[in-house]
Amino acid sequence: MTEDLIDEHIRWIVSVDRRLILMEYMKKHMITKASEVAQETQRSTQNISHALKEFEDRDLIECLTPTKTTWKKYVLTDMGKTVMEKMDGKFI
Repeated sequence: MTEDLIDEHIRWIVSVDRRLILMEYMKKHMITKASEVAQETQRSTQNISHALKEFEDRDLIECLTPTKTTWKKYVLTDMGKTVMEKMDGKFI
């Protein structure tokens, strides 16, 4: 994991509010579901699902239930945890 890649992920996250909201939520919750994030943050489930997909595409999270079509559960990957640690106290 290079510092440049970590910094790029951080810039990418803070550039869109739904991403920052998702990272803040994941700081408090080990396992994440779109519906729970949406309810707690007053966002639409669709908006949060989009953020989850973006994070998954960047290997910041992984799906624990990939065979399910709904109610999927996600956790941070090692890269996601590293990015969160660097953001902690600065952005989240």
